[in-house]
Amino acid sequence: QVQLVESGGGLVQPGGSLRLSCAASGFIFSIYAMNWYRQAPGKERELVASITAGGAITNYADSVKGRFTISRDNPKNTVYLQMNSLHSEDTAVYYCNAGRSYGRMGDYWGQGTQVTVSS
Repeated sequence: QVQLVESGGGLVQPGGSLRLSCAASGFIFSIYAMNWYRQAPGKERELVASITAGGAITNYADSVKGRFTISRDNPKNTVYLQMNSLHSEDTAVYYCNAGRSYGRMGDYWGQGTQVTVSS
């Protein structure tokens, strides 16, 4: 069955970095666009970053542009989110999402990984 498994979350100080990974299985990863969403307590889930199936095109929320980088390794069925210069406002549960159409929320979701930015 389809599985998306996130890892790499944790506690980090403001200004620090984390790299999230999402390992996919159960579908043809290389033909799916991938997204990272996040949800902070009391807030709606928001799109953070997207990448096309081939990896050539990416897009970012304004709040993370220049600090976060999405990438993928199709032979490894994995998508990454490199997060630098983290702020307390980046604290959230981060979710991996897969879909056939770039720029749209996909049907497949991971279970989420907690990122906490605090001193």
